[in-house]
Amino acid sequence: MPYEFTVSDRFPVPPADVYDAWMSSERHAAMTGAGAGIDPRPGGAFEAWDGYIAGTTLELDPGRRIVQSWRTSEFAGRDPDSRIDVLLEPVDGGTLLTLHHTAIPDDQAGYEQGWRDNYFEPMRAYFAGG
Repeated sequence: MPYEFTVSDRFPVPPADVYDAWMSSERHAAMTGAGAGIDPRPGGAFEAWDGYIAGTTLELDPGRRIVQSWRTSEFAGRDPDSRIDVLLEPVDGGTLLTLHHTAIPDDQAGYEQGWRDNYFEPMRAYFAGG
């Protein structure tokens, strides 16, 4: 049975800055510390974490929302893609990012902590510097 979760964090920059970094190959790589290739259009393919993560951008609301199909190299070939919905809300002092990750295969675990360790932690450092 697929599972889902929600994680969130705050960043000291406007939502447009977080959105722009997420959807830029160069800035995504700088923000996470690992290679990324992103076609920043709906229907465009993306890879992150040196090819460990791949998917397609499904919907974009610039500065507010990013929806992507999402899978890692650990998904079985028969597994459908999962889905992430990244919501960016302005708050005092910056942005509240809320990430809903759904339709994760039940034999895949650890992504909730992975978002915290491999995205939110390096993003805090990246945005604190600029």
